[in-house]
Amino acid sequence: MTMVSRRAACGLFAALACAAKISPAAADGRPIPYSDNDLIESGHHFFGTLSRDLAEAIQSATRRWGRPNAYVLGQEAGGALIGGLRYGEGTMYTRNAGDRKVFWQGPSLGLDYGADGDRTMMLVYNLPSTEAMYQRFVGVDGAAYLVGGFGLTALTINGVTIVPIRTGVGARLGVNVGYLKFTEQPTWNPF
Repeated sequence: MTMVSRRAACGLFAALACAAKISPAAADGRPIPYSDNDLIESGHHFFGTLSRDLAEAIQSATRRWGRPNAYVLGQEAGGALIGGLRYGEGTMYTRNAGDRKVFWQGPSLGLDYGADGDRTMMLVYNLPSTEAMYQRFVGVDGAAYLVGGFGLTALTINGVTIVPIRTGVGARLGVNVGYLKFTEQPTWNPF
């Protein structure tokens, strides 16, 4: 084999290896992951001036859970007096599986008092398909702010993890255990 044909073979092998790394994510229907920069840019447009805090929250989440393969941008409202409720709506974005409207609602129970309205970015990890989003995700949440605040938590079920990053207004203090149920249509029933 000549030097030119070896280089050509190596170049072809490298291109095939690169394609093999990319193709399985698209071929099995699993959404392709987003980079930190993709998420921070999208978050800047959505959250506005809270850029530094948002970037730190996203980087903290990606260090812990890796690169998400979907994310949700939306709004939510919640309130609690020992028991609480949370309702929200937004759009789930994926690179290769399309965008979907999502709604979420859920109860909570704990030492939690107050009410808040938030803009929310949810990073979604290990989502096998867009349909897997429509289930209940369990987690522990905590908040401590007056007037405005920024928070990050994690919810999980069946290997899929959702990390809501919230910024909003209200007064909230406490810790609770609860779940968020994601649906394709809005509903008042949190159960």
